[in-house]
Amino acid sequence: MSWSDPFQYEFMRTALLVGALVGTVCAVLSCFLVLKGWSLMGDAISHAVLPGIVIAYLAGVPLAIGAFASGLLCAVGSGFIRANSRVKEDTVLGVVFTGLFAFGLVMFTKIETDQHLNHVLFGSLLGIPRAQVVQTVTVGMGVLVVTLVRSKDLLLFCFDVTHARSIGLPTGRLNYLLLSLVALAIVSAMQAVGIILVVAMLVTPGCVGFLLADRFPKMMLWAVGSAVLSCLAGVYASYFLNGSTGACIVLVQALFFGMALVGSPKRGLLARRRMRLIATNGAGWANSPTALGN
Repeated sequence: MSWSDPFQYEFMRTALLVGALVGTVCAVLSCFLVLKGWSLMGDAISHAVLPGIVIAYLAGVPLAIGAFASGLLCAVGSGFIRANSRVKEDTVLGVVFTGLFAFGLVMFTKIETDQHLNHVLFGSLLGIPRAQVVQTVTVGMGVLVVTLVRSKDLLLFCFDVTHARSIGLPTGRLNYLLLSLVALAIVSAMQAVGIILVVAMLVTPGCVGFLLADRFPKMMLWAVGSAVLSCLAGVYASYFLNGSTGACIVLVQALFFGMALVGSPKRGLLARRRMRLIATNGAGWANSPTALGN
């Protein structure tokens, strides 16, 4: 078996291209979610799309429409409960998304389904049909363009919502815009890795960029670079391992995060240990007899 064998098949070339696009879209949004502290929101929406997918399947409408509507319902419903109760945000999200996901699983197990609904749960990047490729590319490019066009406003909203409000930015609209973009990104990515693993693509790249960069543009570059490389390496490795493509992609992303966590020049575990040693040795030298004699 040659290393170039995967490139001889059209389905592998398609998977590599679609995976790179999905990785780019999720990585860009991941940076905003990490800065905003909305990692759990991505998890919530990704799981909450399941009932919408099942209902869309039963109604005979495109699954993407049901997924988007269900994800947006989760986000808006969570915001309403948080605004009208004393329950904290993370608790509300935990209750809402697990409830919606359980509701979707009950419906999923009670209806006659084709195999492609199982692919929604676990992803099927290597078997993605042409119509799904067009949908993924169209939705993904739309999300990417809107995110980049509104990146400055979204960055300020995520970093300091009070300042954004004080200078006249429509923070309410930006809130729902970001939620809508996350829901659409999940719709574009669920065919690649499935709704169970898509949360990793919406969180891990941003964490890698946050560990490796001090400024947002560099953070985004690191996030996109690690995500695209993870998708390419995961798809390539899944061919030889005969394993789940989505799981391979997420495992490579986890590996990159581990490397960044340990080896980041300023925030990594090794860097922090080195700084502690320098501080300890410096304090010891300052209190030494030689230093006191000087």
